[in-house]
Amino acid sequence: MPRHVTAGLDGSAESAAAAEWAAGEARLRQVALRLLLVSDDPAPSRPAAEHGGAGGGRYPGAEFLTGTADALRGGHPGLEVRAERLTGRPAAVLAREAAGADVMVLGSRGLGSVRGFLLGSVATATIVRTRRPVVLVRPGHRPGQGTRGEYGDADDPEAAAAAAAAAGSVVVGVDVRETCGATLDFAFGEAALRGGRLRAVHCWSLPPFGRDALALDMARREMRPDIARALRNVLAPWRQRYPSVEVAEFTPVGGVSDRLLHSAAGAALLVVGRRMRTARAGVRLGPVAHAVIHHCAAPVAVVAHD
Repeated sequence: MPRHVTAGLDGSAESAAAAEWAAGEARLRQVALRLLLVSDDPAPSRPAAEHGGAGGGRYPGAEFLTGTADALRGGHPGLEVRAERLTGRPAAVLAREAAGADVMVLGSRGLGSVRGFLLGSVATATIVRTRRPVVLVRPGHRPGQGTRGEYGDADDPEAAAAAAAAAGSVVVGVDVRETCGATLDFAFGEAALRGGRLRAVHCWSLPPFGRDALALDMARREMRPDIARALRNVLAPWRQRYPSVEVAEFTPVGGVSDRLLHSAAGAALLVVGRRMRTARAGVRLGPVAHAVIHHCAAPVAVVAHD
């Protein structure tokens, strides 16, 4: 199949938002958009795009699938939109179909309700089953919304600066101790597609000095230049590969999840890495990726790396 962006639909407003975001992504990449409706219903799979609205009641969600496809064709003239209904366990099918896509896009409700948790479980199960980038999208988000203060006041001025600078840009979480080439390559590529603004954030912690404010301040001053240098060195190869991308580097002190959430408020996209790992109970999502996909208002891309 030629290059394409895939969006998974389930009839919800969240999946409709995912489809709209995926359409924009497909246009940026100049590739086709593939819409998938996956259910456990054993009725025969069949393409829906060829039938328009006719016969839409043949299976649950048919009208939503064809209606979404028609709306996206109308809203994005020239975009090739394919709509298909597949059967099977949703997470397994979506992960399988993600293997051939540039990006898999899914809707997200976060942890606000029981339904949200169930949807989140499908999204999480899909993410951990594929090496392809998966983007989680919430309804109603617009780049630039929810800037400083959405996640509380940061006690580090650099974290606040990152949040203020993030509006409309791509934000990527970077761990200078890990090889995260796939994550950076995706983030720089997304920034290039969106006009070339990238905010790279590496979060770090101070040694425990109890309540000794002076010692903490001295440690911050002494350690920050080395941390900033390490981040700069990690980013250097991608700066050369993507010369059109304007990169701003931030090294806030504090918990990774909290600082990334604060830094990404108002961003067009937050990109985080996920190390491919296997736990005793099977594959699992790391704590940072788990936190941001459930609590970040901006779209979140999770990219697997070794």
